[in-house]
Amino acid sequence: MTHLPLPCGLFVGLATVDLSYVVESMPGANTKLPVAGQQITAGGPVTNAAATFAFLGGRSALVTAIGQHALGEVIRQDLASIPVAIHDVATKRQEAPPVSSIFVVRATGERTVISPRANAFPSVTGHLSPGWFDGVSVLLVDGHYMTMCVAAARLARQRGITVVLDSGSWKQGMDELLEAVDVVICSDDFHPPGCSTDEAALADLVRRGIKKAAITRGPGSILYCDQGERGEIVVPPVQAVDALGAGDIFHGAFCYAACRPESRFRDSLAFAARVATFSCQYRGTRLWMQSFSACSP
Repeated sequence: MTHLPLPCGLFVGLATVDLSYVVESMPGANTKLPVAGQQITAGGPVTNAAATFAFLGGRSALVTAIGQHALGEVIRQDLASIPVAIHDVATKRQEAPPVSSIFVVRATGERTVISPRANAFPSVTGHLSPGWFDGVSVLLVDGHYMTMCVAAARLARQRGITVVLDSGSWKQGMDELLEAVDVVICSDDFHPPGCSTDEAALADLVRRGIKKAAITRGPGSILYCDQGERGEIVVPPVQAVDALGAGDIFHGAFCYAACRPESRFRDSLAFAARVATFSCQYRGTRLWMQSFSACSP
């Protein structure tokens, strides 16, 4: 029997410490709101994607900024348990890593996130070791630490590695990053300049030379364009408990499915939608892994 090598993914971008609370309603001004408990995990778009990729059976490595602060151990310990290898480009920095405070409404699963994101580590560029790209099949970048994402995408492109962009919104420097990207999967809040609709955003990406692009719309359908062919994927309905990180999980599952031999763009998107939808039935970004049964892309 021939055993295929494990897919290998490299993930470049933001890592945070996520502190999540389940609340009955969003707190108002000048209030104190006791809660029953808390969840503390590593977070961030590519971080959750890397965790998902590893959980599904791939080998994940994360390039990000963590630094020497004690809070960085939350990120390291959480990812070590999955496991996800870490390449920290901020080893000499003393600042605390980004901490996200997350409130999830129990009845609806709606969430509010407060986070400094990449602003916690201003001016991080990061040295990228060429060895980090050895054996990699797919690179995912999220546009945080933009200079580093652009450099990683260019290096991956030179080595024939598929480059995927996860973007929830348009960011400064996105024009340059898109020049080195093969696949774009963005949310419906991603609005290139002059674009106010999802259809216009897809058309803009195609005009830029992106051959495979998709727009996720929460529980709504996914719009995609594959080599000029447009289509739509219906997302399976589910009673959502918590949608935190569902988009990140989607990207990790997509990258895993896209690494399989003869994978098709639509099929990889559909598999990612099934995984992300399943995750919404559980609190946080890790509990779903305890109940998920692997299914073939």
